[in-house]
Amino acid sequence: MAVYTQVSAEELAALLARYEGVGALVSAKGIAEGVENSNYLVDTSNARFILTLYEKRVDAADLPFFIALLDHLAGAGAPVPRAIADRQGMQIQTVAGRPACLIEFLPGVSVSRPTAVQAAAAGRALGTMHAALADFTGDRANSLGIDGWHALAARCGDDLDAIRPGLRRIVADELAWLDTHWPRDLPRSVVHADLFPDNVLMLGDAVSGVIDFYFACTEIRAWDLAVTHAAWCFDNDGAGYHPALGAALVGGYRGSFGLTDAERAAFPALARGACLRFLLTRAWDWLNTPADALVTRKDPIAFLRRLEFYAQTPDLLA
Repeated sequence: MAVYTQVSAEELAALLARYEGVGALVSAKGIAEGVENSNYLVDTSNARFILTLYEKRVDAADLPFFIALLDHLAGAGAPVPRAIADRQGMQIQTVAGRPACLIEFLPGVSVSRPTAVQAAAAGRALGTMHAALADFTGDRANSLGIDGWHALAARCGDDLDAIRPGLRRIVADELAWLDTHWPRDLPRSVVHADLFPDNVLMLGDAVSGVIDFYFACTEIRAWDLAVTHAAWCFDNDGAGYHPALGAALVGGYRGSFGLTDAERAAFPALARGACLRFLLTRAWDWLNTPADALVTRKDPIAFLRRLEFYAQTPDLLA
């Protein structure tokens, strides 16, 4: 989450007036975490909400897919926040010139240093979501799959070496390796694709909410577990891997959904792909985030370190 677009109190009050039973504006505060959209914590006389304004990386044409996905998961009992419909039944609004949604607020906190018990709960939640999505008919291409990594690396170009000398060559070599080793015949489904700890809300050791589905897409299903593993099981700087967290996360997932032998065998390549994806998007944001944006840039090298770990540990789930 982040704030790129400023919204006035008058605009917020006018927005809230479109809804039945939402209440009058009491306060609103920009949320600085994350890098994708502009987000506000909105308190009204009746409840608390999240207002999300979709910035350039989120295509407005994809919003119906995201909303249908969340409605489907919520209907299956998953703890996800739905976009609220106004009096006209509209879930997508326009605020400050941006497409926007008023979204349910879910209780809970995102943990910065998860325990093994919490990692297991996150794995179970991911597996439960995958089970619930078995009959979801929506489809969205992954713009940040392997073809997208090539394109993004080309756009970053020599500027990668301004982040770390030699980074452009490292990325090129990894892309070449993934082109050869990327699995092509594993089961596919709609996946979250961004299940970092800050996208999981917890009350104690229980998952109370899963949020930020704006990278959700149709992809190799086990890649979702690889993304989550890379996000949950290392120190923030990527320098230290925590085996207990990895075992708990994968165990939680296998207990709620399952993992085939082929998915286990492909896991190191999937994890390397996950690391390269976040290395490149973080690199792009590092190089291009406006200086006046209320947003915290994230270090791309933290995912280079993770990538190096997976490359050196080919039998991680054996």
